[in-house]
Parts: sequence; structure tokens; C-alpha cells
Amino acid sequence: MDARPLPPRPLLVGEPAVPPRADAERNRALVIAAARRILAERGVDGLTMDLVASEAGVGKGTVFRRFGSRTGLMLALVNDIETDFQRRFMSGEPPLGPGASATDRLVAFGRERIAMLEVQGDLLRAAEDRPDDRYASAPRSASALHIHMLLNRAGYDGDSAVMAFNLLASLDATLVLYENRSQNVTMERVADGWEDLVRRVTAPRAS
Repeated sequence: MDARPLPPRPLLVGEPAVPPRADAERNRALVIAAARRILAERGVDGLTMDLVASEAGVGKGTVFRRFGSRTGLMLALVNDIETDFQRRFMSGEPPLGPGASATDRLVAFGRERIAMLEVQGDLLRAAEDRPDDRYASAPRSASALHIHMLLNRAGYDGDSAVMAFNLLASLDATLVLYENRSQNVTMERVADGWEDLVRRVTAPRAS
């Protein structure tokens, strides 16, 4: 059983090193909750700073001071999603968290990620617009490190650092949503394909 803890997590995108004041944190929570409701009802295109401020019951200036721009707000939303996901794969319940085999944790990682994309894929895809955001972000680095470590624990005898990036690339929001929406591949099939890939990669090689 794989119960060893992973190293302390890195700071995620936009995460402050010093906790904010209570009133600032309360306003942030109101804005984030309002933005989530708008996204669920209207999608990414319906997310405007005016509407978020109105829905949250705060001034528009408060939203701009806290997040800077619509892009900043979207990154904060992504950060909240990624923070929760990272917490679950590092210390949550198995099979995603410690307590399951390395291979089963890898399978669960991809299945959970694909389930996230089914609900929040447009937001996560919007955050991938720039290569630096997609490939050099703290959340992606944490995920790559996690997959790298699980590959090693599963006994993968190839270049686990490169394979970690290869596996993670197959979970990009842009790719998964294209498969689902343009190629009519159900999310269940995408998840099954991930599991098949992981089990093939981690299977003992014939001597």
C-alpha cells in the first residue's frame, strides 16, 4: 500500500504568502461564490466584473482591487479548483489519496481530473490560453511531480519525468474538450482510455 506522504505543496497561482485580513477574505469568498454561480448558469462568456459585483453584493471597485481584472478573477477561480484537487490527491481519501497502490492512484488522478473537466472545463481551458499558464504554472508543476513520484513507486523503469509530462498532456482541458465535443467521445470513454494507458505504462515489462 502506498501511504507515504508527498512533499509539502508549492504555493499555487495567486496564493498569498501572508493571510489576508478577515474582511478582505470575506469579500473574496463572496466574489468567488458569486462567480461560481454565474459560471454554472451562464458559462465563461457570461462572467463579467459588473455582474459578479452585483451578484456578490459588493462594489465593483472591491472586485477590481482584489483581482485586478477579469483574467485575475478567472485565475483565482482556477486556483481554488486546483487547490482543492491538490489537497485531495495529496492527503485525501484513497484511491486518489494515500492508501491505495501507486497505479490505482494514477488511475484515480486522471479519472478525477476528467470529471472536473466535464463540469469546469471551459474555465480551465480559458486559463490555458498562454503557454506559460499551461505548462509552467504551480498547479501543473505539482501535478507533474505527483505523477512522477507515483510512476517511480509503481516501478516504471523508463524516464519517469518525461512520462509524467506525457501523461499530464493527455489531460489538458483543450484536448479533452475537443475529444468530447468535436469527436463525440464521451467523458467515460476518455476516462477509460486514461486508465488503459496508465495500466499499460506501469505494467511490468516482459523480460
